[in-house]
Amino acid sequence: MADTYLNFVSSGVGKTLAKKLGLPQPAHLRRHKPGAPLVPGPVLVLGPDDGPSDADDVAAALLGWDLDVRRHPVSGVRWGAVVLVLSEVTHPEQHSEHVLGLATTLRSLATGARVVTISRQATSSDAPALAAARHGVDGLVRSIAKELRGGATANGIVLAGDARAGAEGTLAPLRFFLSGKSAYVDGQFLTVNDADVVAPADLDKPLAGRVAVVTGAARGIGAAIAKTLARDGARLVLVDVPQAGEHLAKVANETRGTALQLDITAEDAGQRILEHAQARHGRLDIVVHNAGITRDKLLANMSEDKWDSVIAVNIAAQLRINDYLLASDAFRDAPRIVSLASTSGIAGNRGQTNYAASKAGVIGMVRSTAPLLAGVSGTANAIAPGFIATEMTARMPLATREVAARLNALKQAGRPVDVAEAVAFLASPDAGAVTGQVLRVCGQNLVGA
Repeated sequence: MADTYLNFVSSGVGKTLAKKLGLPQPAHLRRHKPGAPLVPGPVLVLGPDDGPSDADDVAAALLGWDLDVRRHPVSGVRWGAVVLVLSEVTHPEQHSEHVLGLATTLRSLATGARVVTISRQATSSDAPALAAARHGVDGLVRSIAKELRGGATANGIVLAGDARAGAEGTLAPLRFFLSGKSAYVDGQFLTVNDADVVAPADLDKPLAGRVAVVTGAARGIGAAIAKTLARDGARLVLVDVPQAGEHLAKVANETRGTALQLDITAEDAGQRILEHAQARHGRLDIVVHNAGITRDKLLANMSEDKWDSVIAVNIAAQLRINDYLLASDAFRDAPRIVSLASTSGIAGNRGQTNYAASKAGVIGMVRSTAPLLAGVSGTANAIAPGFIATEMTARMPLATREVAARLNALKQAGRPVDVAEAVAFLASPDAGAVTGQVLRVCGQNLVGA
């Protein structure tokens, strides 16, 4: 959906008026376009350069992607990205050398540039100074993200355990964060482990040979997820309620998938999904739990049926389906589970106690499901969208909608494709080092947590 306000303040009289009145001035975001460069200019890798280092490993990997990689800031360059490698910092006093190097580049970032940090996870067993140095990166990145302009974003990768900066398990999320696929992901972190990950043979078709089921696929975010997974090479089983059958069939035709009309709250939903996938496609590798409903009321006015229906669809159905799949020998080849949570499940939202409880439940579910899949190289993760422009949000009152759309660092609503791109990344084989995570696709929402 077109953002009329963004278009108005991007040029001419609208741009002048916005400056004079101090109104938000969002930028057109750099989203993925087939054939476009990974980044819109040279990449600066900052970090230790006085001997073998993690920064050297990252720079070498980026050179292998045929990027223009530099190790030192120079004037007159419009940087497409800056990768700040802080994984070897052991004391907060060591931040300044590299962070202030980043500071000199911020006014020279290209439109839609990316800033990405690579750091190590702080643990309770760390010495206090080491933990302070590592956890300090959290505040650093989130603050940088709020200072950037021109549609630029800042995100971070956190190395856990024995994870290495130059390993594919780290490079895959780095590639995602640098790309246009992460346009609405801002001020966020992904923690990676030391799983043995191999890059797909064809980066344009990372899901080739994989079969994915998407629930709630008839419209909106679900339809966008289906189209994005199909673009990336997946074969699809698309699920929605019978009432949405016509729209579901249309999406299935567009993506060359198969449609399954099914109420996911049915006791045998997991069995029917797996049987359909095996009968039509011979296997099942990816489950995207997108289906969800809202029944908003203040808690004082909440009825039992409104509460129970939201819990039934948004979390209980996912648990039941997962239980069936986890017990099956047919869901064992590095499977992926990606569930749609919400920023409401993180920060809460007035009038959404039932919805927020269900979406917080999704977050708890994926964190506990992840270890259950580790033995078969599987992962479970969640996406927490913020304010996404859909048919549903278009029906909101204009003033309410505009305020909600601007309450983030990027000062605009996301699009369904922004959620879909994050889902596609977490569903891919090279996201195997990311599990039990919650990735917010919210433009760095400024309200709540």
